[in-house]
Amino acid sequence: MADIFHEYGEHYRHKQALPVSHLKVMRAVERCRTAALGGHMQQCDSCGYERPAYNSCRNRHCPKCQSLAKVRWL
Repeated sequence: MADIFHEYGEHYRHKQALPVSHLKVMRAVERCRTAALGGHMQQCDSCGYERPAYNSCRNRHCPKCQSLAKVRWL
């Protein structure tokens, strides 16, 4: 969903009159787990390899953030 919002979201927002709540969800999903929300470095205990881990948006409508809750529910 984030890829779709990235590709078409701006155009869609200009063409449609959306409620503020919908705009907030779209922006949250677009920014989820990107540098826009900040992050931290994760380090492997075995080899010391580091990689960035970006913060999630924690929005209840975000498929990335709610995937664990969905698995638990199913």
